Amino acid sequence: MKRIGKSQEFFDGMRAMAPLTVAVMPIGLVFGAVAASKGLSSLEATLMSALVFAGGSQFVAMDIWTHPASWGALAFSALLVNIRHVLMSASIGTKMPAFSGPAKYAAMLLLADEIWAMAEVRAGEQRLTPVWYAGLAVPFYCVWVLSSLTGAAAGAFLGDPKAIGLDFAFPAVFTVLVMGFWKGRDTGAVLAASAVAAVLAHQFLPGVWYIAAGAAAGVAATLVTNRRQEACA
Repeated sequence: MKRIGKSQEFFDGMRAMAPLTVAVMPIGLVFGAVAASKGLSSLEATLMSALVFAGGSQFVAMDIWTHPASWGALAFSALLVNIRHVLMSASIGTKMPAFSGPAKYAAMLLLADEIWAMAEVRAGEQRLTPVWYAGLAVPFYCVWVLSSLTGAAAGAFLGDPKAIGLDFAFPAVFTVLVMGFWKGRDTGAVLAASAVAAVLAHQFLPGVWYIAAGAAAGVAATLVTNRRQEACA
């Protein structure tokens, strides 16, 4: 069996991620434009994307951004939004026996929803390697940072992202990811539980608690469906 070189393996990961890498461009542009409208400079918006690298929490931070900024509220909101990374990293971490300790930590620093989803699919089909994961994550990260910079620089010209439909890019990407994990009625039950919990929390609780509520309901529904499947097996 012919062994695949490291460069080819890297490009294989990059090719697998290419559709989502392209899809994240308008989201980065929207974030940059929103950040500029909140008074952040292009450098500040770019550094936020480079250091935080979490689109959901970055958008939430911009939504509650004030002058002067309430750092406690921003940090707590980011924690709520990104708490799902604990589950994501725990899941994908068990599928990284080929990773050294430093490589695994570096991979977790570049973990995002899209990267996690693609890595999970890959791990279900064949061995997950550091080089393939790098091809998946590094170009995606660079595009996110550069598109944020471009959006911030062009913020004055783009105006309100909603006016040109760019705000739909974020939910569109996640709709595609969800469909990639669709496994029938059980998946529908998990999505329904998450949606109902998130909507109710959004209606009755202040802040971004709806994100934590949706995630918790989804985890609970998954546990219930898994136990039911085990009982029927």
